[in-house]
Amino acid sequence: HLDSSSFCVQGEYVNSEPENEEATTAPSSSSSETQESEEPIPIEITHGYSRDHRPDLKQFTLDLITSGDGDVPLYLGVGNGNDADQAVFTEVIAQFQQEWKAAKPEVYVADAALYNKENIKALGQTRWISRVPASIALAQKLMQILPQELFKVSSLNNNYSMAEVCCTYGGVRQRWLVVQSKSRLSADLKQLDKRIAQAKTKQAKALKDLTAHPFACETDALDAAKLFARSLKYHQLTDIEIQLKPHYDKPGRPRKGDEPKGYTYHIQGTLALNEAVFEAQRNQAGRFILATNLLDDELWPNETILQEYKNQQSCERGFRFLKDPLFFASRMFVKLPQRVAALAMIMGLCLLVYSIGQRQLRSSLAEAIETIPNQRGKATERPTLRWVLQCFQSVHLVWLDGRKWSIKLNDSQKHILRFLGSACQKYYFLC
Repeated sequence: HLDSSSFCVQGEYVNSEPENEEATTAPSSSSSETQESEEPIPIEITHGYSRDHRPDLKQFTLDLITSGDGDVPLYLGVGNGNDADQAVFTEVIAQFQQEWKAAKPEVYVADAALYNKENIKALGQTRWISRVPASIALAQKLMQILPQELFKVSSLNNNYSMAEVCCTYGGVRQRWLVVQSKSRLSADLKQLDKRIAQAKTKQAKALKDLTAHPFACETDALDAAKLFARSLKYHQLTDIEIQLKPHYDKPGRPRKGDEPKGYTYHIQGTLALNEAVFEAQRNQAGRFILATNLLDDELWPNETILQEYKNQQSCERGFRFLKDPLFFASRMFVKLPQRVAALAMIMGLCLLVYSIGQRQLRSSLAEAIETIPNQRGKATERPTLRWVLQCFQSVHLVWLDGRKWSIKLNDSQKHILRFLGSACQKYYFLC
C-alpha cells in the first residue's frame, strides 16, 4: 500500500543557506554546522499542497509503503514540500523494487494519484490496483450511464454493489470495477443538492445582470444568450425572448407621436433545472471506479480487489500515528533539511516498532482465540497498541534494601503480557 502526506514546519528554511554574514564567519565550535550547510540539500522545505490545511506554513512530504498484513512500514521516503504524488509514485515504486529484490509484493495499491496514462505505462508488468479519477471523461460517463441492473451486491459487504467492465486506457488492458456504496450515496446526494442550490443562486444573479444589459442588435443578444447557456452546469436557459426597447431624447414617459431616437435589444429567459444533467449526476452519486491490471477473475475476484483497496487505510493509520500529539513523533525542532530528513527517518522507525508490536499482539490473540478489554471494557481481539501502552502507565517497581525486588502488576496487565512475547515478560520479571 502506497500513499504520501505532508508535514508542516515552522520557520523560514531558506535552503540551508546562511542567513547573514556571521553564519559564514562562525567560530570553530560551529564548524560541524557549517560543513552540513555546505552539503547537497536532500530535500527542499517549501510551500505546497497541505494535507493539514495549513498553506501558510512550509512543509516536507513523506512517501510511505506499508504491508497489507499488519500495516508494517516497508519503505519511507522524504520528499520536497511541493512534490506531487502523480510525479513521484512511480519513482517510489521503482526504488522500492530495487531495494526489495528478494521478496517483491504481489500487487501495489494506491489512490487516484497513481492513475494516469503516463504512470500506468511506466509501471509495465508491475501489478497494481488504483482508483480512477472522476475527472477522466470516460470514467465519468461510465458512472453516469451504467444501469442499476448490472450491479451485483458484494458477498463480503452488502453496503457495496459492483459491476465489472473491461477497458483499455493509456494503451494498457485492464479491469474497471464500478463500485456503488450505500453510505456514500446519501452523502453525495446531499452534496449534489448543495452544489445545485449554490449554482442557482449564482446563475440567477448573472442572468439578472444579463437581462439588464443592452445590445445593439438581435444577433448580439442571441449570441450572448447562447454563451450564457453554455456556461450553465446544472441548469438551462428556457423561454428565451429578445425584447426591443425604444429610447427617446427626453427622459420620462414619451408623448404621443414622439419618434424614438434608437432601439436596444434585451434578453428575457427563465432559469430551469436541466433534468438530463441532474439525472446523470444522481446516477453518479455513491459510485467510484477501481482499476487494475489483474485480469484473472478467478485468482483476483472483484471482492478481493475491493477489499485490497479498502485496506489502503493502512497508510492513513501510519500517518495518523506520526502526526498524533500523544507520541510527540512529528515535532520538528531542527533547522537544517538534512536533520529534518534524519528525524523523519527516526519517525519511520518509531512507526515500525509500533506496527510490529501491534501486529504481534493481534496475531497472538488470534492464535490463542483470546481477547483483552478495550477502552469501553468490551472484549476485543484487535486492540490498538496505543491503548495497551496506556494500560501500562500505572506500573509500580518495588525496591527492598536498595535492590530491585518486584514489579507490581494488576491482573489485566498480566493477561496482556501473555501475548506480547517472552522479551516483554522477561522485562516485567514474569520469565
